[in-house]
Amino acid sequence: MFKRIYSFVKENLLYLILIFICLLISFVKLPYDVEMPGGLINLSDRVKVDNKKIPVSGSFNMAYVSVVQGSIPYIIVGLINDDWDVVKNEENLLPNESISDANKRNKLYLEQSKNAAVVAALKEANIEYEIKNKVNNVLYIYKDAKTSLKVGDNITAINGKKVENISEIVDVVNKGKVGDKLKITVLRDKKEIETTTEVILLDKEKKLGVVSLTTFDIESSKKIELDSTATESGSSGGLMMSLMVYSGLMEKDLTKGRRVVGTGTIEENGDVGEIGGIKYKIIGAANKGVDIFLVPSDNYEEALNVMNEKNYKFKLVKVSTLKEAIQYLEGDNNEK
Repeated sequence: MFKRIYSFVKENLLYLILIFICLLISFVKLPYDVEMPGGLINLSDRVKVDNKKIPVSGSFNMAYVSVVQGSIPYIIVGLINDDWDVVKNEENLLPNESISDANKRNKLYLEQSKNAAVVAALKEANIEYEIKNKVNNVLYIYKDAKTSLKVGDNITAINGKKVENISEIVDVVNKGKVGDKLKITVLRDKKEIETTTEVILLDKEKKLGVVSLTTFDIESSKKIELDSTATESGSSGGLMMSLMVYSGLMEKDLTKGRRVVGTGTIEENGDVGEIGGIKYKIIGAANKGVDIFLVPSDNYEEALNVMNEKNYKFKLVKVSTLKEAIQYLEGDNNEK
C-alpha cells in the first residue's frame, strides 16, 4: 500500500504541487476586504401585517453591498475591476473592535432599524402603538474602558437597581465620580451575570466607556412581522422596510407596478439618514433592473455621479423623510 502511494505521488508530484498552490491561493485569507456591487432583497416575502403578505403589483427592494474577505483571487480582481474596491479589514472596524464584535454590532443595528422602521410607519399611518420590553445592548467598548462588559450584553441593573432606559444608566454615571466602580447586571447568552465597570473620564465627560443601543417590542392594533435572514445586518434597509410596512398598514400599493429600490437608515420620527457604499448599491441595482431608486439626500450627489458615469436611465429620487418617499410614490406624475 505504501509503495503504491509513494509511486502515485512520485509520478504526479508536479500536479499535486499545482493543486496545493491553487488551494492555498483560493483559501488563504489576507487582512483585506473586497467590496463589490451586491443585489436586491425583495421585501414581499419579508413583511406581513395581520398575518398577511402585502399585495403589491410591483416590488419594494433593499439594495445591499457584497463584502468578501480577501483571498488572493478576489484581491486580484478587485484591483483590476473599477467597480470593486480592496480595503484593509480595519477600515470596516471601529478602533479597539474585533471582527466578531463588529458583526454583533451590525446585527444590533439591524434590529434597531427594524424597530425604527415599524415605529415610523405606524406614526405616518396615525396608528397608536406602545413600546415594551426594552433591551439595552452593549454596542461598542472603548479602548480606555475599565470594564468586564462585552459587546452584546443586555444591561438590566446597576448597583442592584433595575434600569430600563439608557437615560437611567447615564444618570447613575453622572451622579457618581471618576473611579467609582459600578456593579452592572447583564444578560449574557441568556444567563444573568454580574460585571464591574469603572467610571472614566472620556472626552471630558464621565462615562462607562461603552456605547449602548436600545431595542424593544412594539404593540399596536396591527400585528407586524418583519423578517430578516442570519446573513443580513446593518441599518441601511430602514427606509425600504418602513415603506413596505406602511403600504400594508394603509392597504395601498405604492409601487404601482414599478420595481422600487432604495437605501437609507430610518429614525423613529421618519428621518432618512446617510448610508455607506452607495456606489455599489446603484451598480448592483442597475444590474438587476430598477425603475426607481430612492436615495438619502446626503448620498444623492455621489449616486448621481455614478448614474451619469454609467449612463443609467432609471429614476433617481432624493428623499429626506419617509413622508417625502411616500408622497413621491403616490404622485400621479411619476408613473412607470
